[in-house]
Amino acid sequence: MDELISTVDWSRAQFALTAMYHWLFVPLTIGLSIIVAIMETIYYKTGDDKWKGITKFWMTLFGINFACGVATGIILEFEFGTNWSNYSWFVGDIFGAPLAIEGILAFFMESTFVAVMFFGWKKVSKGFHLASTWLTALGVCISAFWILVANAWMQNPVGMQFDPEQMRNVMDNFWEVAFNSFALNKFFHTVFSGWVLGAVFVVGVSSWLILRKSNLETAKKSLKVSAWFGLIGIILTMWTGDGSAVQVAKVQPMKLAAMEALYDGKVGQGLIAIGIPNPDKKPGDNQEAVYGEISIPYGLSILANHNPKSFVPGINDLIDGFSIDDNGDTISTVSYAQRIEMGKAAQEALKEYDEAKMANDTLAMQLATAKVMDNFKYFGYGYLQSPDEAVPPVALTFYAFRVMVFAGSYLLLLFIVIIILIYRKSPYLEHKWFTWIGILSIPVVYLCSQSGWIVAEVGRQPWVIQNLMPTTAAISDIPASSVQITFWIFAAIFTLLLAAEVSIMLRYISKAAKNNIETTD
Repeated sequence: MDELISTVDWSRAQFALTAMYHWLFVPLTIGLSIIVAIMETIYYKTGDDKWKGITKFWMTLFGINFACGVATGIILEFEFGTNWSNYSWFVGDIFGAPLAIEGILAFFMESTFVAVMFFGWKKVSKGFHLASTWLTALGVCISAFWILVANAWMQNPVGMQFDPEQMRNVMDNFWEVAFNSFALNKFFHTVFSGWVLGAVFVVGVSSWLILRKSNLETAKKSLKVSAWFGLIGIILTMWTGDGSAVQVAKVQPMKLAAMEALYDGKVGQGLIAIGIPNPDKKPGDNQEAVYGEISIPYGLSILANHNPKSFVPGINDLIDGFSIDDNGDTISTVSYAQRIEMGKAAQEALKEYDEAKMANDTLAMQLATAKVMDNFKYFGYGYLQSPDEAVPPVALTFYAFRVMVFAGSYLLLLFIVIIILIYRKSPYLEHKWFTWIGILSIPVVYLCSQSGWIVAEVGRQPWVIQNLMPTTAAISDIPASSVQITFWIFAAIFTLLLAAEVSIMLRYISKAAKNNIETTD
């Protein structure tokens, strides 16, 4: 058992390492692809060669980042087969479909048009080149869509049917998987947040050019485009974030409770603005959950249900199967203890089915199948030993959520201030302190982006597939030592890759700063 737990922990760490490194590149690819397309559109409409130089400058930075993102993404997909083979077997028919579509459609689309975008300036017409740039950006978004469809299905499994004969899930409604409400909201939230990150990157690099008193016209034009683009992006990100909260409240209420370190819910639940979760707090005890709490009245009820008088269940409520309906009446839901019993019943029935199949007992197979289906909704709980195991890491989820919210609020203010300064032609835009704010906003937006994914993924633990498969059941039968070795190998490779990208970008920016970017051909 200790070996299994160690393998699970190291495999989770390896996947988290790969995903977080990959996510350093992806949102910048999403954001920069649109910004480059907007800049080339301005060049196409105005015919001003200065905009061509500006477009090619940002396009080169996009290309450097794009290559690194592809490298890390390929490794990420391989890990499903190497470290999580039980998961791949259990739902490969469903999970593999969107990934296959992403590889066939989006990746080839990106590869085709990105070549025209970089090497076709003097080989194709201006209109065709512009179309290629926009199609590259579209391909990036399509790629993100199918990957997020796969991820959202893990958090809200729909459109499938369990087949006891194969002992795995099979897809029975492709469109329900593809247009899962969880997936659509996650897609738009992720893409818009990528717009924000790309915009802040442009703001930061432009601020550095201003600080160096180099290519001031390029920097200010880029600032104007990126500030408007970022403002639109952050507003849409906050709007879709509200939609995400509603989806989480419906599908993953335990994640929402962890985000707030909420153990005992109530009608008209407040939203904690500032507080420190008690690290010793356990479900069911009498200890205080959050120290120094400052809350927004009714905030969580509004966020989760758009109703200030609604009930939001806490961790204890969910474990005990307690809730309050819209009429204020106390109702009982399925407690986690009952879910564990139902999960074990489904698993036991699956064994009975296998035995009946070997004995060629058709009636027993039918009875076992019915028993499996009656309890399959909570199949994954059968792997848990106690309800407490279904509670995610509360403190990490709590803090990551607040980092995301506070950093996002700061970025909204940043874009508004930049736009005001640009239109007022304020000299503050070139002040040293303000340029440093722009530069240092780059790590802030990355921190915001990474925190969002920590909330999404850590908050749903211990589930690989919500309610159906925990991490302990999804793992491959490999020794922990093998995973440890590959973890450190990947850590070294990804760190070198990131260092190489940053180094190449900085060298290119520094070289470009010594020349006139607007006349680059």
